[in-house]
Order: sequence, then C-alpha cells, then structure tokens
Amino acid sequence: MASEAATNSQHSNHALNTYTGTQIVASQPASDVIKRAVMTNGVDAAATDPAAQSRLHRVFSVELPTGGVTNQKQSGRCWEFSLLNTLRHQFATTNKVKDFELSQNYLFFWDKVERANMFYQHIIDTADKGPNDREVAFYLKMAGGDGGQWAMAAALVQKYGVVPDYVMPETYNSEHTKAFASTLALKMRRDAVTLRDAAANGASAAELDQQRHTMVGEVYRMAAYSFGEPPATFDLEYRDDDKQLHRDAGLTPQGFYDKYFGVDLDDYVVVTNSPDKPLNKLYRLASQENIVGGKQIQFLNVDMDVLKQTAIQQLQDGETIWFGNDVLQQMSREQGFLDANLFRRAELFGIDLTMDKAHRFAYHEAEVTHAMTLTGVNLVDGQPNRWKVENSWGEKNGEKGYFVMTDDWMDQFVYEVVVHKKYLTAEQQALLETEPVELAPWDPLM
Repeated sequence: MASEAATNSQHSNHALNTYTGTQIVASQPASDVIKRAVMTNGVDAAATDPAAQSRLHRVFSVELPTGGVTNQKQSGRCWEFSLLNTLRHQFATTNKVKDFELSQNYLFFWDKVERANMFYQHIIDTADKGPNDREVAFYLKMAGGDGGQWAMAAALVQKYGVVPDYVMPETYNSEHTKAFASTLALKMRRDAVTLRDAAANGASAAELDQQRHTMVGEVYRMAAYSFGEPPATFDLEYRDDDKQLHRDAGLTPQGFYDKYFGVDLDDYVVVTNSPDKPLNKLYRLASQENIVGGKQIQFLNVDMDVLKQTAIQQLQDGETIWFGNDVLQQMSREQGFLDANLFRRAELFGIDLTMDKAHRFAYHEAEVTHAMTLTGVNLVDGQPNRWKVENSWGEKNGEKGYFVMTDDWMDQFVYEVVVHKKYLTAEQQALLETEPVELAPWDPLM
C-alpha cells in the first residue's frame, strides 16, 4: 500500500497549475482581443468564416423543380417528412401540381401503434435479462421516441399507403409531440414491468401475447385521441397548376399509393458511409425495425465517392433523395448554411479539433441526427462543390426553407443516402443479396 506522502506526491504531479495556464493565455498573440470578441459575441459568432457566403452561392447546375417546404415543427419526424417529400415531388411532376402535400400525421399515427407492438415483443423476447442489460436498457430508453430511419417510413408506406394532408391534417399533438411522447414512454415502461413480471411468474407465450395485444389497443386509443383516427377511404381532390380540377372518389390509402405513385420502395437502398466498419458489406439494424415482419433496416456501406456518385446520378435523372446527416454540426439555421468550415473554432482557440470520420463514429462524436432531401447539386468539371437541400423546418429558415451544403460538409457529416439500386454496380447489387451483418442496437447509425 502506498504511503500517504507518496500518494500526495502523485496527486501533486497531476494538479492543475493555474499560473502556468495564465502564462499560456498571455503568450498567445492578440489574446486580449480574442477574449473580448469571444466573451462579447459568443464562440460561433467570433469563429464564423465570412468567406462561407461565397462558397455557399445558391446556383446549381442540376436543380430539380420543387415547391414550398414542409414544417415538422416541434417533433422528431424528419425521417417521415423526407420520405414523403420525395414522394410528393414525384406526384407534383406527374400530375402538374406544384405544392401537393402528403399527410405526415397519418404515418405518424401508425408508427406509434406499430412501434409499441414491436417494443412489447422485444420486452417479451428479453424477459430473461435484467433491466440493466445493455440491450434491454436500449429498448427502455427509446420508448415513446419520435426518431427513425428511412426503412421505417418505407415499411409504413408499404403496409398502410399514404393520404393527402387534408385527409388527415396535423393536430397540436403531432406538431408538438413532447407531452404525448413522455406519456407513451411512461406507459410502455410500466407495461414492460407487467410483461416481465408475468414472464417471471411462468405466463405462457399465449398469455403474454394476449397482454401485448391489450397494451397495443391502449396505445391505439391514445394515438386516436391525440392525432385522430386514420381514414379507411377518402376522395382525392386537387386543382393542378393549369387550374384544372381533379377528383377521384372512394380511394383507400393503399390504392391511392399504388395508383398515383407506383414506386416500389424495395427497389431502393440505403447507401451508407460509415468508415468505422468494413466497407462493401451489407448491415442490418434489427433493433429499430418498427413493423413485425416488415421492411428490414439495411445499409450498404461504401466509399464516400460511391455514395456521392449514386446521389448525383439520381438527381440528374430528376429524382430527389432522402439523406441522413448530423445537422447539428457546422450549421447556420438562420442562413441555411451547411459548411464544414463555417465556424473556425480550432483557429479561434488555437487547438487541434481534427478527427477523421471513422474515429468520430468510434468515439461517439458522429451520429445521425436528422434527415433532409437533396434537390440539386452544382458540378464543376463533373465534380460536386455544393448541394441544394430541402429541409422540413418551415420557410423561416434558410432561403424559404432551403439550405445549401458544401461538398466538404457532405464528406464529413452526411452518412447515408437512399437511391435506386440501378445506380449501383453489378458487384454492389450482388451485396444486397448477402446475409447482412447485425449491428448493435446502440450503433451510431441508429
């Protein structure tokens, strides 16, 4: 056992020397000027690169025609909004109606019910593990949440179809989800206690399934009170850009999707760049799948150049693109800027903040926080230098809701795009038929 003197000596070796710290600050050129700028204006204002205005020029060599943006308001439904944006743009082009909008509330309702059902199944399947088991803890933490993946939205469309926004419009609760989410999370966790206690007391699989069925029915009631009930049929009515009235009566949501969209979502693939994992492999995130027996959440992990080239090809063919990113990095919400050098914080503080993408994933610096829609790209000698982005934060952000993104921001902070598999090589398409590598529930791609 170390002596008290030796221990005190070891502690003193690691103690902070405030005098040395003061000397370090004083030795920096213009340290007083920098302190005044940072303390008065804040870190980001003092670190902003004014040259970003030039880099983020809003002209694009490939720019798809789109209308007004949507607004998810105080909710985490970007993954649904972005998929529905890609679908509504297709409808707008085919039917000559610029600002047609699909109901986000409709898919959100079914996601709450389906995801609760999946949660209860996970709880039953892991009933032999303690609540502090990492997998169980993950499910409990995610209870009631709004966030999601492209494949989750696609699975909902495949099972339930879509409806126009006027058929199932937004409610206060769909636009401000906090109170509903917290109430649902409490119910789901309480139900988890009930299910696990029943399993521990020897309940049969049939008895647990009956309890699960009752609990899902209660979630349906909560969702119906909060968001309204989904329609079984509706009448499609719209006036196109030539002022011609169109009416198609008695449509089901699935029938509307099949007749007016006809997009096979199974033809699309989530192309990912996650260099903390081996490239040119197929991965699966089963822990977040929201429909039992529905579409799997899969990622084809490729080099960033492949990801960008498939996106460029799809834009050139006139189709917008769902993409997942870390929007909280180097972003100006007011100006609608996404630029990896927008805030030069490392230079401001005289420190090294460089981390490559693989290390940012491995050390929890990188995560997918948002989904948006690519609607354009600017190519110089065939290479992209900036991209046009449709956000779902309403018209008061950026230029009427549209953002512009530098190519280096895409390199660093874009992690996945959803493209038609026809843009992949034969070798890459063959990977889609391989057995996917199962990802841990807490993988950064969640």
